Amino acid sequence: MEKKNNAIFQRILENRNKVLTIVFLALIMVIVGNLKPWFGSYWVRVFNTCCIYSMVTMSMNLVNGCTGIFTMGSPGFMCIGAYTTAILTLTPEVKDAVYYLSPIAPWLRELNTSFPVALLLGGLFAAIAAFIIGFPVLRLSGDYLSIATMAFSEIARVIMLNAQSITNGPIGITKIKNHVTVWVAFMALVSVYVLLRLLMRSTYGRALKAVRDDPVAAEAIGIPLFRTKMTSFIISGFIAGIAGGLLASLVGTIDANQFVYSYVNQFLLMMILGGNGSMTGSILGSFVITTALEVFRFMDEPIDFGFWKYPGIGGMRMVLFSISLMLIVLFWEHGIMGSNEFSWDRIIERVKKLVSSIRGLFKRKEEQA
Repeated sequence: MEKKNNAIFQRILENRNKVLTIVFLALIMVIVGNLKPWFGSYWVRVFNTCCIYSMVTMSMNLVNGCTGIFTMGSPGFMCIGAYTTAILTLTPEVKDAVYYLSPIAPWLRELNTSFPVALLLGGLFAAIAAFIIGFPVLRLSGDYLSIATMAFSEIARVIMLNAQSITNGPIGITKIKNHVTVWVAFMALVSVYVLLRLLMRSTYGRALKAVRDDPVAAEAIGIPLFRTKMTSFIISGFIAGIAGGLLASLVGTIDANQFVYSYVNQFLLMMILGGNGSMTGSILGSFVITTALEVFRFMDEPIDFGFWKYPGIGGMRMVLFSISLMLIVLFWEHGIMGSNEFSWDRIIERVKKLVSSIRGLFKRKEEQA
């Protein structure tokens, strides 16, 4: 009888969570669909940027947070994906106009594909690059591994900067058509999130966590360390390449100097703020940091308070942002989500504790009165 009651209760909880998920997704889709009329084109662009940065942060979290190998090669993979997508989506006539100092290679001039195909090829080429460099790099560990992946990122940038007949050299590529609508960015983010969540809940995901927690024990129970790390590294490179292609289309112009190795610090900050090992945290961290940097722009401009005029100090928004970030880290030592993922049960439990605390506070005040 007790087992039967437990089974019924479990089904009720599952149905409740499904209903809450459906309602939540419907609400999100309504907001996304009305983002432009409600907030304007500027915040649509910020939202699209947040979605792209979330994808890069999740790709880093797959390797750094879930597998336990600290890599810093995401800008290099983004660079490969961005250039591949840009070159393949430009028509031959536009390429002639863009490559005005030195003509594009003849074999590359006629290549032209649709945006989805170019995007997937950009991710594929980034994954191939991850596979090639993974063989020597993933045999290292610790700081040596980080430095090696950072070096790859810089090598990729320098190659793009000097391959004049392919990438247009330091001039970069312009006139890239923007295919990134709100729905394209949102669906790309949702697809990557669902893919990585399913991956982490599978046997392979548990193997990744085992490699992260105790490599020796993982190898002892038959988990192939190198192959597991390599697969994680390739998937991460593929997602970063896709994100790079989306970013190139969104911005409309790219050059290799956009992908300097220090670019990775921004994504590391998003990953740490959201929670190391949490894909939900990666999204939250990316949205919080990207949005905050835009919200705090008013600190760089003069403000008239009536009784006092603030002159506006260039870079003050970064000071205010850094202070806010320090406060967040003090309250969330392990990030906003820690290593946890989104869960209705956890949210409902926290709401119940909050309500209970408020009731207890009012009860104490009534007793004192």
